[in-house]
Formats: sequence, structure tokens, C-alpha cells
Amino acid sequence: MPQRPTQPRARPASSPFRDQPPPVYDTFEVDSRVIHDRHGLGRVLCLKADRMDVKFGNVVMDIDTHSPKVHLL
Repeated sequence: MPQRPTQPRARPASSPFRDQPPPVYDTFEVDSRVIHDRHGLGRVLCLKADRMDVKFGNVVMDIDTHSPKVHLL
């Protein structure tokens, strides 16, 4: 049985399916102001690897830094 190639096959130039560029994520810092699609305005309290604690009003939530729902202001 032949081995599968490890490289993906090249797409023809006329193909309607284009490779998508990798997503660009915001760089969050402590005390940055953010907006969340569901929770509204907030402020970053601390960063932990790929997670961050954000204070929305009186509630502190743990949010993924790569979430498409949170953006820098």
C-alpha cells in the first residue's frame, strides 16, 4: 500500500477554494480595556498563558485570549 504524502496537494490557480490566512489575534495586556460580544465593556485584570481574567462590572470572568468574541478598545 503506498504511503500518503505529508505535504498537502497544491491547488490549481483556477480553484475557487483559496487557502485562508491564519487568524490575527489581539495582544492583550493587564489593565487593557476590552469589549465582549455578550458581556460588554471590561478591563483585563491578569493574564495566564492563553487565558485572562476580565472584570465586567462586578463580575470577573475567565476568557480565552483567542476568543473571536473579545476585542481590544
